[in-house]
Amino acid sequence: MTSSPAMDAAASLLAELVAHGVREVVLSPGSRSQALALAAVHAADQGALRVHVRIDERVAGFTALGLSRETGVPAAVICTSGTAAANLLPAAMEAFHAGVPLLLLTADRPPELRGVGANQATVQPGLFAAFAREQIDAPVPGDGPADGDWSGLGARAVAAAMGGEAAHGLPGVAGPVHLNLPSREPLSGAHPVVDLVPGEAPRPTAETPFEIVPGLRTVVIAGADAGPDAEDIAHAGSWPLLAEIVSGARFGRRLVHGYRALLDDPELGGRVERAVVLGHPTLSRQVARLLARSGVEVIAVRRGGEALDLNGRTTSVSGVRVVDGPADREWLGAWLTASAVHVVDLSEAAPDQDGLVSADPAVRRDAVAAELAAVRRPLDRELLVDAVWRATWPHDRLVLGSSRLVRVADAVLPGKKVPVHANRGLAGIDGTVATATGIALASQAGGAPGITRVLLGDLTLLHDVGSLLLPPDEDEPRLQVIVGNDGGGTIFDALEVASTADRADLDRAFYTPHAVRLEQLATAYGWEYQRVTTRAALDQALTAPAGGRQLIEVPLAR
Repeated sequence: MTSSPAMDAAASLLAELVAHGVREVVLSPGSRSQALALAAVHAADQGALRVHVRIDERVAGFTALGLSRETGVPAAVICTSGTAAANLLPAAMEAFHAGVPLLLLTADRPPELRGVGANQATVQPGLFAAFAREQIDAPVPGDGPADGDWSGLGARAVAAAMGGEAAHGLPGVAGPVHLNLPSREPLSGAHPVVDLVPGEAPRPTAETPFEIVPGLRTVVIAGADAGPDAEDIAHAGSWPLLAEIVSGARFGRRLVHGYRALLDDPELGGRVERAVVLGHPTLSRQVARLLARSGVEVIAVRRGGEALDLNGRTTSVSGVRVVDGPADREWLGAWLTASAVHVVDLSEAAPDQDGLVSADPAVRRDAVAAELAAVRRPLDRELLVDAVWRATWPHDRLVLGSSRLVRVADAVLPGKKVPVHANRGLAGIDGTVATATGIALASQAGGAPGITRVLLGDLTLLHDVGSLLLPPDEDEPRLQVIVGNDGGGTIFDALEVASTADRADLDRAFYTPHAVRLEQLATAYGWEYQRVTTRAALDQALTAPAGGRQLIEVPLAR
């Protein structure tokens, strides 16, 4: 078998990606992308990277997003031409807004087959223009004085995805990069001999952090992806920490409980003079109102493609450092004193041990009845999020879907230092299970011994149900998908539409009730399934996983 220009270029590109740190490739099968797919599989056979195959490009894109989220290094997703490429758009948008590095490798027809009605040909160059750190319509292999190869594209793409200088002019901010890769037939052939030498992804040069001088009444706000840096800043400045549950920063002695109510308090939220923001805050209107106030100085550490600027005068920086100065202990103390009142205790009451062994039959009977009532208490949203939070530890990963449950969790859960992920760049429900799968696979490959749990609502699961399909010959993720099933989109109960729309219209257009049998769904896709209705049963299911992939259904009332 002879080689082909397409095969030579694809093998060279994959070798270059490996040399610049790429270790994960997700591909969806297709004809025009066959050279790229074969080059990726060959590299995987040599142990240079891992390949994950998904039949749905949208699922593939979010799986790659999850891999990139966990590792901080861009995963590459490969697809064929036509609508296949368009299905990567949701993941590209999320990566752009969340600041996640991602490589989009879309196969394409050569220029002479574009715009002439050729099969499976559309306008792919610029498809992700508004969201790509850099976009390149590559030459056709075999054309031009340099034989139209793709040399240099891998290094350039990885550097841009990691936040290097790019067409969008956002150095230091990671995001997606689009390589549109046209080729002519023959589309594959003998695999050329290339060196597969793994290297490291380049890291952008750190800029000088913005210095913050103590003095103003300051709060630290931690949104999605803020991470432990937010707690470090709050500690350094002796400032109250207002950390969303998706921030990965909800821990430490300066953590404020019930921050939404306290922001509405004129003596606390009303007196804030400065807010230091890390991550992307999205879960409360109180935070949004604070950051929109013209009288508040807002300093925001940039994470995604858009700078936070709700008040029209926010200072966007790449990092912050607190300058030594006197701490305002009265300000911090007022917040922590008010915070203590808002700590929510969702633990079950301890059994009445004396009553259980009492010689008085009536006392013993009442103690037994009380214990049974506690064990049999139906699960509600508060108990569900509490059980998942308590079962998760630093060696685990927790993924929170953009469902009603994440808002309940944000309102009631205490501090705990655990790795948390969420697709809050655009706060959509798209691709949640696929993202969690990528996170699980990447954390396992990195040596994390724990489990990845994803907590979501029923519509969020159904929106991404194709992600449950995994190839039998690939690594199995240690993954628990915990579904709070209330039979529809009850998140709309808390929005304006619930008070303005007819009940029938609300049900049909927003609530979208369903009667999907999740047990049969799980069985069809090869997942272990449990249905739990009590806290005791849920605790048992969470801490004693039945298998590598487990779907736990928790029925909830509307």
